[in-house]
Amino acid sequence: MEKKNIDWENLSFAYMPVDKSFVSNYKDGAWDDGVLTSDHTITLNECAGVLQYAQTVFEGLKAYTTEDGHIVTFRPDLNAERLQQSAARLEIPVVSTEKFLDALDQVVKANAAYVPPYGSGATLYIRPYIFGSSSVIGVKPADEYQFRILCTPVGPYFKGGAKPITIKVSDFDRAAPHGTGNIKAGLNYAMSLHAIVTAHAEGYDENMYLDAATRTKVEETGGANFIFVTKDNKVVTPKSDSILPSITRRSLITVAKDYLGLEVEEREVYFDEVKDFAECGLCGTAAVISPVGKIVDHGKEIVFPAGMEKMGPVTQKLYETLTGIQMGRLEAPEGWIRKML
Repeated sequence: MEKKNIDWENLSFAYMPVDKSFVSNYKDGAWDDGVLTSDHTITLNECAGVLQYAQTVFEGLKAYTTEDGHIVTFRPDLNAERLQQSAARLEIPVVSTEKFLDALDQVVKANAAYVPPYGSGATLYIRPYIFGSSSVIGVKPADEYQFRILCTPVGPYFKGGAKPITIKVSDFDRAAPHGTGNIKAGLNYAMSLHAIVTAHAEGYDENMYLDAATRTKVEETGGANFIFVTKDNKVVTPKSDSILPSITRRSLITVAKDYLGLEVEEREVYFDEVKDFAECGLCGTAAVISPVGKIVDHGKEIVFPAGMEKMGPVTQKLYETLTGIQMGRLEAPEGWIRKML
């Protein structure tokens, strides 16, 4: 497979059209088989459900070129499962795991020339999504939907390595108990935009959201889960019904336990105890782990012992082990890697 003539080493984390996208339509109570298309535009009625009432859910995953030259994806069955949970919550017809994985295989194979080579630091970012496509004026679910998968080659989230970031405790709430915080819906991300623009304007990289009910417990950021490390190398992740169940976080927990032999706790994390942790990171598909060096709570600073120059030692081991599994340098647990080519 001859790769496209792209400067892989200098790719940014931005959208670039590729050869094919996948599209399937839901009408009269059923999904059609779907097709690959080279048309990357969407024509919608002005009253489409997605435009009027934000009826849309999505996923994010990557395709990688492994050390031995194969093209693979990482745990896509979990993305299919989470998309189903998100869709059900917004009264969107679910896409079966079988259909999701078949569509994923088709679109990755069709765009294999855009999967960056091993060692470039770049990957093929994949965005499956579903939206209400038929017109809706009263507040109700749409009758028709479209399931699409787009992909685009992206460079590493952090150029030149992951430097620790500075985040602030947000005055805004991300999600409420019994709300939609635990699904991957477009509306959740739209509601975080003002908060992140505000944080950036104040010189911070991200927000730390606390629980809406008591504002005493750590939840997540606008697009990533937290992971903490204690001074005796225990890995701690916040547990809450209103945060997104991150696939990266779940994978890092397995890596911590089974590969590194570390003790792991999934529990409520009170903000008052954050100052006592040795390391902090944000985990998600885009960056795997973003190290946090400093948290600012209305002028009061928490600086982690790992400092502002590099990842802490445990966070670094977690990052290297998980990316080693994704890139084929380390043996993966059964079912984690889906080989495309």
